[in-house]
Amino acid sequence: MGARDTIRTAVRDVVPPAGLIRALAVQAMVYAVGSGLFHAGSAVFFTRALGLSAAQVGLGLSVSAGVSLLGTVPLGALTDRYGPQRVWLVGLVLEAALFATYPAVGGFVGFLAVVVALALVDAAGGVARQVYSINALAPADRVTAMAYQRSLLNVGFGLGAVISGLVLAVDTMAAYRGMVWFIATVFLVTAIFVRRLPRLHEVQRPAEPMSRFTVLRDRPFMTVSLLSGLLTAHQTLYLTVMPLWILTHTDAPKALIAGLVLLNTVLIVLLQVRASRGADSAPGAARASRRGALLIALFCLVLPISGVTRGGLTVVVLVAAATLLILAELIESAGAWGLTATLPPAAQRGAYVGALRLGSQVQFLIAPAGLTALGVTTGGWGWYPMAAIFALVGLAIAPAVAWTGRTRRLGTPSPEPETVTPVP
Repeated sequence: MGARDTIRTAVRDVVPPAGLIRALAVQAMVYAVGSGLFHAGSAVFFTRALGLSAAQVGLGLSVSAGVSLLGTVPLGALTDRYGPQRVWLVGLVLEAALFATYPAVGGFVGFLAVVVALALVDAAGGVARQVYSINALAPADRVTAMAYQRSLLNVGFGLGAVISGLVLAVDTMAAYRGMVWFIATVFLVTAIFVRRLPRLHEVQRPAEPMSRFTVLRDRPFMTVSLLSGLLTAHQTLYLTVMPLWILTHTDAPKALIAGLVLLNTVLIVLLQVRASRGADSAPGAARASRRGALLIALFCLVLPISGVTRGGLTVVVLVAAATLLILAELIESAGAWGLTATLPPAAQRGAYVGALRLGSQVQFLIAPAGLTALGVTTGGWGWYPMAAIFALVGLAIAPAVAWTGRTRRLGTPSPEPETVTPVP
C-alpha cells in the first residue's frame, strides 16, 4: 500500500461517509463542543460564578449521579412510548433551557435543582440518542456509525476544552455567564440537527407492554449489563487513577499527564472506527469486550513497573501502559456498542438500552474510590488483584452473552436469532 492509499484509508476512518452516518456524527461533534466546554470549566464556574463551596459541588454532583442511576430504566422506557427522535429532541431543548438558567441560580438549593434536572434529562436523552441510531441504520452499519460518532465526539470535546481555556483565562463573571449561554445555544443548534434527521416508522409495540422495571428481572441481560458496565472503568483508570499514580509513585514530570490525555484523544479520533470492525454481532461484541478486559488487566500489570524505574525509562513505561489502556478503551467501546445494538429487543429497545447503561452507572459510583484505593493507596500491590478482577470479567462476559442468546427477552415471543451463536 502506497503513501496515498494509506492517507486515503486514514481519512476514511475519520471522515464519515455521506448520508445519515455523517449527519449523526456531525451532531455528536456539535453537541460535544458544548458538553466538553462545560466539563472543562464547570468546577471553576460552580465555585467562582455561583459561589458554591467544593463540598457543596461534590454533594450536588453525587446526588445527581444517584438520581440518574435510579431514573435510567424508567426514563429509557419513555423512548419506547414516545419514540426516540421526539424524546431526544425534547431532551436537548430542556437541556438548553436548564443551562440558560445557571446564571440565575442562587445558592445550593437552586444548584441542586438544576443539576438533578440535567441528570434526568441526560439519562432520557442518552437512551433516545442510541435507540434512534440503532433503529435508523441497517444492522451492519450500527456499530460503525457509533464509532464515527465517538471519533468526532472527541474532536468536539477538544474544541470545547480550548474554548474553556479562553474563558478561564478571562476569568470574569460576564465570561462565565457567556459560557453557559453559549453552551445552551450549542444544544439548541444540536436540536435543529436532530429535528432535521429522517423520521422513523414506529416499531410495533407488543400487545401487552411490560412495566418500566420489568427488564431488571431479565437476569442474563442484567448480568451482561453489569459485566459490560464494569469494563467502562477504563475511563476512571485513565483520567483519575493513573494520574494520581504518576503524581504519587513515579518521578515522571507532571506535564506527562496532559500529554497522555492528548494521546488518548488523538488515538481515539484516528483509530476508533478501525477498532470497531467485527463488533456488529453479539458474538463479535462479546469477543471485543473480552479483548478489552484482558488489555485492561495487562495495563494493570505494566503500570506499577513505573514505580520502580527512573528517568526516561519511567516515561517509556507510562506511555506503554497508557497505550494499552487506550487500545482497551477503543476495543471495549466497540464491544459495548455491539451489545447495545444486538441484544435489546426492538419493541422494548428503550427500556433495555437504559438497563444496559445501568451497569456503567454502577461502575461510576464504585470505581473512583475503589480503584484509587487499590491502585494508589496500597503502594502498588493492589494493581495485581485489580488485574485479576478485569481478567475474570473478560472471561465471564462471553458466556453471559451466550446465555442471553439461549433466553427469551422479556416482552418478546422468542430470542433474537443473531444472539444465539456461541462465542468461541
